[in-house]
Amino acid sequence: MPAWRALRFDFTAMASPCELVIEGRDEPAMRAAAAAAIDEVRRIEAKYSRYLPGSVLSRINAAAGARAVDIDAETSSLLDFAGTLWETSGGLFDATSGVLRRAWNFAQARLPRAGELDALLPLVGWDLVERGAASVRLPLPGMELDFGGFGKEYAADRAAGILHARGMAHALVNLGGDVHVAGPHGLPDAAGQPWQVAIARPRPGPPGPLATIPVLRGGVATSGDYERYFEQGGRRYCHVLEPRTGWPVQGWQSISVWAPNTTAAGALCTVALLKQQEALDWLDGQDAGYLAVRSDGEVFRRAAGTQ
Repeated sequence: MPAWRALRFDFTAMASPCELVIEGRDEPAMRAAAAAAIDEVRRIEAKYSRYLPGSVLSRINAAAGARAVDIDAETSSLLDFAGTLWETSGGLFDATSGVLRRAWNFAQARLPRAGELDALLPLVGWDLVERGAASVRLPLPGMELDFGGFGKEYAADRAAGILHARGMAHALVNLGGDVHVAGPHGLPDAAGQPWQVAIARPRPGPPGPLATIPVLRGGVATSGDYERYFEQGGRRYCHVLEPRTGWPVQGWQSISVWAPNTTAAGALCTVALLKQQEALDWLDGQDAGYLAVRSDGEVFRRAAGTQ
């Protein structure tokens, strides 16, 4: 019988470094499963990236202010999820808020010019989106849908589902820091043990991660103010924008959440960041496990869910 081994597959998708790690005995089956999982990630990127002119979202956005666009069951389900997030977050998680990025230039450290946000805010509003049984319409020219708040996490879950369907019971999917653990370790020296998922430091500090989270199965995701940002006048401006004001959120360096799947984990940490000062109370109400770093560097942790 072949010996146990771990195979790692590195690739790039969704503008992020990605990896799959699979432990097993059947190397051909492991490689085939990895290829299928990577293909699934790239399928989702091609279908939903707003940067690709042929994607579903690009077609919907191009038709804003005009016609409805036919959609399939998968897209309808993701729109349902976006609507649920809008409702449960009190309107803070808004899949139409991507238009606000037009007023911000993080590469050039530029604040919005006078009137820029005022012109864009009327285009933000999930309640404006018109849904049919198999169609969607954005009623105002210039409106946009953006699945950036959960698209990569959804892809991680889909990739993990492919691995599971192909019999890979011991695997990890990491899409740019959004992680899905598809079963515990299988190698003989660690059989049944959880994977250690590293949480990045949101500020420079000692070498190594801020913490590691032991996960047997489920998802881990992080939102923070340290990926795209600039500092001006003693204030940090990050890419996570409050949809009602158009201004970056404040209060937290990063919030990591672990949940039964990566899509849920990503939604929870993003909503928490948008909740700002109410973040931890909201997460406690969701019974979520989290590791949160406040703007002053104080760390808060709650064990729950998959830990």
